[in-house]
Amino acid sequence: MKKAVIIGAGPAGITAGYELQKQSKEYEVTILEATDQIGGLSRTICHNGNRMDIGPHRFFSKDARVLQWWQEILPLQGKGALDDNLLGRRIALAQGGPDPETEDAVMLLRKRVSRIYYQKKFFDYPVKLNRDTIRNMGMRTALEAGCSYLAACGKREEHSLEDFYIHRFGRKLYQMFFEAYTQKVWGRHPRDISADWGAQRVKGLSVAAICKDIFCKSVPGEKQKRVKETSLIGEFWYPKYGSGQLWETAAQRYQNMGGRLLRNTKVTGVRTDGGRIVSVQAQIRRAGETQQVEFPADILLSSMPLKDLVGALDDAPADVRTVADALPYRDLVTIGILADQLNLKNETDLRTLSDMIPDCWIYVQDAGIRMGRIPIFNNFSPYLVKEPQKTVWIGLEYFCTENDAYWRKTEEEWIALATEELTAMGVIQSPRNVLDAHCEKVKKAYPAYFDAYYQIETVIRYLNRFPNLYCIGRNGQHRYNNMDHSMETAFAAVKSILENGAEKEAVWRVNTEAEYHESKKGGARSDETG
Repeated sequence: MKKAVIIGAGPAGITAGYELQKQSKEYEVTILEATDQIGGLSRTICHNGNRMDIGPHRFFSKDARVLQWWQEILPLQGKGALDDNLLGRRIALAQGGPDPETEDAVMLLRKRVSRIYYQKKFFDYPVKLNRDTIRNMGMRTALEAGCSYLAACGKREEHSLEDFYIHRFGRKLYQMFFEAYTQKVWGRHPRDISADWGAQRVKGLSVAAICKDIFCKSVPGEKQKRVKETSLIGEFWYPKYGSGQLWETAAQRYQNMGGRLLRNTKVTGVRTDGGRIVSVQAQIRRAGETQQVEFPADILLSSMPLKDLVGALDDAPADVRTVADALPYRDLVTIGILADQLNLKNETDLRTLSDMIPDCWIYVQDAGIRMGRIPIFNNFSPYLVKEPQKTVWIGLEYFCTENDAYWRKTEEEWIALATEELTAMGVIQSPRNVLDAHCEKVKKAYPAYFDAYYQIETVIRYLNRFPNLYCIGRNGQHRYNNMDHSMETAFAAVKSILENGAEKEAVWRVNTEAEYHESKKGGARSDETG
C-alpha cells in the first residue's frame, strides 16, 4: 500500500486526510501535527468552561463542495438555539436537523454583525458613507470625506496599498478607517505594502453609491426598520462549540475510517532522492520523552509554513533557502476577557441576551489603541460561554511579530494591557468588570505580502519540481487563504493524487482571482475569518 504523509492537522490537512481516506483504498494516510491540538488556526481553546476561538471564523463559502462537506460533519440546526428560544427569534431551520439544546453535533445559523468602533462611536463595516456615518462624523468631517473622495476620483496609478485605499475612499476616510488599522495588522505603513493586497480584499465605493446613501429618502415605519437591520446583518454557519469542534469531529471520523493522526509530532526533516520526496523525519514528544521517527512517503501534502518546509528539505539550493527564510509573517495574541457586562448600549433593532450589543466583531481603528479587533463569543454561539445570561466572553486581538517586545510580554502583562485599553475605550467601565482572563499566542497567523514575498516564485518553482509534493493551506502556500480556500487546496490536491498527478497546478490556482470570494459577482472582502 502506498504511503501518504500530511503535515499539519488544520483545515487543509484534516480535509486532505479525510478525503484521501474516504475516496481511496490505495493509500495509508498519516497526519503529523506538531501540537496536541486539532484545527490549526481554526482551533478552539477551553478556559474555565468558556470556549475561545483562534480567529474566530465564519463558516461561509460560495463553494458548494465546502458547504456540503461542513454539513456532512455537523448538520445545520433543526430547532432553535438557547438564545433563539429565550428571545423568540425566528430563524431558518433545516428540516429534520438536530436540536442544539439536546445535541452537540450541530451547526448553528447565526446573524453576522460587524462594525468599526472609532472614537467611541460605531460605524458600518465595511465602511459606508451613509447617513449614520455622517451623523457620527459630524457634518464638517463628512463634507471633508466627501470632497476628498471626489478629489481622488480618476486617479488610478497605484504603487502601494495606501494609493489603493485613497483612490477608492478618499484621503480622509483612508486616514480615519484604514491607515492605523492596516499598520496594526501588518506592522507596516500602507505605503510600504503592495497595492495587489487590496485588489483581493476591498471593494471601492462609487460616487453613485455615496450619493444614494446620503440623499436617499427616508422610508417610514416597519420598512425603515428592515432597511436599518439589513444594512447591519448577514448570516453564517457556526459550530455549537466553536470552529475547532468541526475539525475535531472531522479528525475523529478520519481516524474511524482507518486514518492515522499523530499529535506532538514535529517535522524536522524531509528527505529527497531522484527528484522525489522519499520520507519525512519527525520528533515525537510522549510522556516527557523525545523520539526520532522517519515516515516513508510516496506522497507528501504539506500545510507547514513554506519557510519551515524549505528549511526541512535536505537539498534546497542556497537561493531558495535565502528567500524562504526571509518570508514575512505576523503573529497573533488573543486575550480572552470574561466580564460581568459591557459598557456599550445596544442601539440597534436586534434583540440579544441581556440586551448586549449584537456584534460578532468590533474593529478598533483608533491609532492610540494597540488592539485591532474584538470578537464577542456570546454572539457566535451562546454555548461558548459557561453562563451566557450572566457574563460576556470576548477576545482582544493583538498583532505583533515573533520575539518583538509585545510578543515577549507575559500573560499577566498582556491581560493588564487588554484591561487598560478596554477601559480607555469605554467598552468596560472599570477593571472591576473583569472576572477572568486568558492569553493565547499564535505564531505565523498571517503570511505577509511584502519584503521577500516578492521573490516567492523562486520558492514555488523549486517546490513544484517534486511531482509527489503538494503545498496546501494558508501557511502551506504563504497565501492569505480563508478556511474554505484552504479546504479547496486540499480538494484539488486529492483530486490530482487520485488522477496520478493530473492538474497538479490547480492547487496553486485556489484563491488567486481578484474578487470578493464570498460573492459570485464581487463585493467587499471581509477579514472576519481570521
